[in-house]
Amino acid sequence: MKFLLVGINAKYIHSNPAIYSLKAYAGKEFARNIELAEYTINNRKEEIMADLFRRKPDVIGFSCYIWNFTMIRELLLELPKLLPDTDIWLGGPEVSFDGAKLLEKYPSVTGIMCGEGEQTFKELLVYYKGTIGNKESTVCAEEGAEQSVYRSRTIGNNGEVFAQIKGLILRSGATEPREMLDINTLPFLYEDLDAFENKIIYYESSRGCPFRCGYCLSSIDKSVRIRNFSTVRQELKFFLDRRVPQVKFIDRTFNCNHEHAMSVWKYIVENDNGVTNFHFEIAADIMTQEEISLLKQMRPGLIQLEIGVQSTHEPTLREINRFVNTAHIAQVVRELHEKENIHIHLDLIVGLPYEDYRIFAHSFDEVYAMEPEQLQLGFLKVLKGSPMEERAEKYGIVYQSMPPYEVLYTKWLSYEEVLKLKQIEEMVELYYNSNQFRHTLKVLVGCFSGPFAMFEALARYYEENGYFVQSPARGYRYQVLLDFACKADADKADLYRELLTYDFFLREKAKSRPDFAKNLDDYYEGIWTFYQKEEAEPFYLKSYQEYHARQTMKMTHMEVFTYPVWEKDGVKIAKEGALPMPAYMLFDYKERNPLTNDARTIIL
Repeated sequence: MKFLLVGINAKYIHSNPAIYSLKAYAGKEFARNIELAEYTINNRKEEIMADLFRRKPDVIGFSCYIWNFTMIRELLLELPKLLPDTDIWLGGPEVSFDGAKLLEKYPSVTGIMCGEGEQTFKELLVYYKGTIGNKESTVCAEEGAEQSVYRSRTIGNNGEVFAQIKGLILRSGATEPREMLDINTLPFLYEDLDAFENKIIYYESSRGCPFRCGYCLSSIDKSVRIRNFSTVRQELKFFLDRRVPQVKFIDRTFNCNHEHAMSVWKYIVENDNGVTNFHFEIAADIMTQEEISLLKQMRPGLIQLEIGVQSTHEPTLREINRFVNTAHIAQVVRELHEKENIHIHLDLIVGLPYEDYRIFAHSFDEVYAMEPEQLQLGFLKVLKGSPMEERAEKYGIVYQSMPPYEVLYTKWLSYEEVLKLKQIEEMVELYYNSNQFRHTLKVLVGCFSGPFAMFEALARYYEENGYFVQSPARGYRYQVLLDFACKADADKADLYRELLTYDFFLREKAKSRPDFAKNLDDYYEGIWTFYQKEEAEPFYLKSYQEYHARQTMKMTHMEVFTYPVWEKDGVKIAKEGALPMPAYMLFDYKERNPLTNDARTIIL
């Protein structure tokens, strides 16, 4: 008997921890009966169908989420034509709240595993192994071939066989709800890391969330179950010993339990291998000074924090059950930034109740002022089973009927404004979250009433020049931003050329110079003399001692600047009347900032 668990991920670097958890929980007894198959939403439907057909499963289980359910729906229509004797089960948050309607719409589906599925899946395996597994080895003596295997579809459809298994939705109705698992009974997923090469490792040290945010499914599960730290310590040691690049904790609010968070963070600090990065989703408003002090001790790049601010508008926060102090969040973020050692990712949500275009712009400016490494603009998704779905009519929220159920417009925000915010989101992604234009944006924002107004104007510039249709290549975006800056602030055109040159060489070890960079022919002799001196007696570039001057010159970069006054914290404009002085700056690409990926810079 073969039960095939299928995960369809958003990207290749992702994996589906749910199907690995189901298999691990089933144990060695069923190891030979379970097979895993992972694809991405970028695979063609025909490719997935062909692979599923070749695997010849007796039963298929799909792990269903908003990002993959459109693809799964298409497969549900076609697979019965190719695998008519194969039972199909669904599980996951996308199918747990309207299972009866889905079963009515898709006759090919045997049933739905609702809620936490580990124990439910194991009990299904016991049934299938008993009914299918015992028949598969029967060989017809006359024909020398296996007899056709009995399939349970007709029994499964009437629900009689599965009625004793908790946590199922069947055509005959739902079975008894499944009680929540003790998280300490869940086995470790990653005994073998071969399947996760070049992929993010997801790790779960707790389940549930204490908060009641109206847009989130975690608000339904109000209990928080925490894995014993002795177990967590052993599992983190496994990752550290193998020097995996990144471990992403999928705990909904990692620091909701202070003692647990401190234990994990202390262990990570004490056992840092210099390579592994850990990602945590936290609530900044409940952070303690003890936690902040510990985080400040960490190696730059050891951890990254994702903080869901969502909005800074008080009526909106109250309505979605987020009782937080925005000023306190800003203070926490400022403190975490002091040592320049932690990558911070802040989130905002477009389409929340009581937040119109103007109010969202204010939220954006307040969060932008916190200077996160990344600022994510998400658009409200009205998830099945969430409080937001229940109140959608009250808020005048109209959203897409198909996954991802994203907001189209609300009582406060028109569709036209949503489209404008989509364009602004793209500008933030290209020009802010890329970290390629940081110093240029610091100066450019001064020409506008605020950061939101700057990105709004940049989006309008993109629209006017057709760049949303013909998107500029990565390297050409510097020129586009220069053209925009010169149009918005023509008096500082030369300054913007230098700022963009600086930003360009901070990130790019380019073979050719951008068109807007100044000609360095007059400075070449001085640059070459520097590299010859470094070869003879290294001072600035001691890690390049094995290379000749010309080799070192190709591996690093020297640039000459005039206008900016360079300081540790960024760029400041020279005072009025001050004579511009040429400054030689060396870019060392061997040593990069682990937070920004910027080259090390030395002013000569």
